[in-house]
Amino acid sequence: MHYTRFTSLAVLTLMAGLVQAEVRVEGPVEYGIFASQYQDFQPGERVLTRSNQEIEHTAVIPAKLGTKFGLRYNLVGKTVDDSPLTLLYLTPGITTPEGTRHDKFVVVQKLVPGAPQDVMAFEFSEPHEVVPGEWHFLVFQDDRKLAEQRFQVR
Repeated sequence: MHYTRFTSLAVLTLMAGLVQAEVRVEGPVEYGIFASQYQDFQPGERVLTRSNQEIEHTAVIPAKLGTKFGLRYNLVGKTVDDSPLTLLYLTPGITTPEGTRHDKFVVVQKLVPGAPQDVMAFEFSEPHEVVPGEWHFLVFQDDRKLAEQRFQVR
């Protein structure tokens, strides 16, 4: 009887340790428009920014060239050997100049244990990318959803 209780206790302790080792979001998820002082964006142009760039908290995004929007979050429990993140961008349908339609973009991103924050963002750098409608951003690790945000581009 004591052996069964001890085994059960050991298994529960081990499982609790595994649960604590999972990568998870800690604290609030910031979302909205990444602030920029740059005003006169040209097609194909991107502006380099700092990791601590201010985010204007909003889910309504202007359909304008140069707008960068998305999420910034803090992941804890990261190790070098962890499964990468999958960043899923669901769009209202971007059609390239060649005529190819994209309803989603998938980006696989390795975890960086020393990084203080992680970012998932999209920047309208080409006129054909500026598509009004609902944009849905999701962050996964394997089949676990870590973060999610919907935006209305107008």
